[in-house]
Amino acid sequence: MGEGKAVSPERIRAVRLEKSTMRTRDLADSLGVSEAEVLAAETGRAVTRIAAHPDTLMPGLPGFGEAMALTRNDSAVIEKTGTYGAYTPGAHAAMVLSPAIDLRIFPKHWVHGFAVEEEKGGGLRRSIQIFDAAGDAVHKVYLHESARDAEWADLVGRLRLEDQSDHLTLARREPVEPAISGPAKAERLRSEWDRLTDTHQFLLMVRKLKMNRLGAYRIAGAPYVRPLDTGCMAGLLDALAGAGLPFMLFVGNRGCIEIHGGPAETVKPTGPWLNILDPAFNLHLRGDHVAEVWAVTKPTKRGPAVSVEAFDASGGLILQAFGMRVGEVDHTAAWDDLVASLPSLPQEVTA
Repeated sequence: MGEGKAVSPERIRAVRLEKSTMRTRDLADSLGVSEAEVLAAETGRAVTRIAAHPDTLMPGLPGFGEAMALTRNDSAVIEKTGTYGAYTPGAHAAMVLSPAIDLRIFPKHWVHGFAVEEEKGGGLRRSIQIFDAAGDAVHKVYLHESARDAEWADLVGRLRLEDQSDHLTLARREPVEPAISGPAKAERLRSEWDRLTDTHQFLLMVRKLKMNRLGAYRIAGAPYVRPLDTGCMAGLLDALAGAGLPFMLFVGNRGCIEIHGGPAETVKPTGPWLNILDPAFNLHLRGDHVAEVWAVTKPTKRGPAVSVEAFDASGGLILQAFGMRVGEVDHTAAWDDLVASLPSLPQEVTA
């Protein structure tokens, strides 16, 4: 939150004591504060403030063995269980790449860090939680219960900040960028689109045209994009699980994108949530937050890359799903056929 009326750490602690079973994020929402402020209020108790920069934090994680990596935005949460692999630093973008945990990291948004110990189910759960300048969650690491005390103490000791205040100073949250389009440039957009050779070139292309992703989708037209029925995500997940079809799923925020590569097995809706509940992979998607869905085809030197991309009502990207690359090919017939079978939007989306 970081921009409403001030709520004292004492008040936050009192409410947390009253509502001890409430999730931290829900408690923060109920108080009108950020999730980071709720954690900061417990500093000196179950929480230690730590250095948040990934260059300092990430190289120490592989030694803990199995962990659960969690990345979220307001509409989707992805959780992957496995071992953190080697960390590749970068001033603008960094990376963790391992068979289970695959992250793209944008370090400037790793601002506030906490080492957290909490009683859960009769045991002690330890986590590292990172937040951006506004106090919104960027990435969380939940260690396996077998993590050794000495290793945890060493990690927290190395990362511990001198400032252990229970009050957090936050920046104003940056608003979600709405769709930025340019109907007069539609033909130029299509011409540039045809010349793409890699999906990573797409954002550079639309920025050059002074548009953004969603704005470009709204004017590109066929065969580049197809607006899908906003209820199609349930059918997509069910079809993926039913066919055992490997796919790539990208869920992220400004500071981190977490990627699943592989199949999904168990899809279970609960109220507004669409859930994948597999042993080492969970997705929680607020289906009622999905305001636009697009099937997108981008040319690459390895063949067309076909994606399904969901956006919220503000124009924020919720998630992207692609077919799983096989060798040097960016597409598979089974994935392409599945996307082609998804229902189109009943009426045309206007630019």
